[in-house]
Amino acid sequence: MPSLACWSCGRKIFTTVPLEALYSDERRCPRCGATLSFERRVVQRRSVNQRQNPPDEPGPPEGLERRRGDRRVGPRRRPEG
Repeated sequence: MPSLACWSCGRKIFTTVPLEALYSDERRCPRCGATLSFERRVVQRRSVNQRQNPPDEPGPPEGLERRRGDRRVGPRRRPEG
């Protein structure tokens, strides 16, 4: 699926046909009206997943949350005064 981008407002648009097959009014951005261009960042830049579960823990934790002790228990800010 070709992806087009508006270089003016940054909107990304997915199409089912190439840019050359679109009519002139379809080559315009629906948000700002500028001419659409090919998306330059077609290749995914991230090479590995940032967060992966360890092999011995394949799913979400069962029972209690792991970070329950990290939650805030007191007031968020000191009272003004």
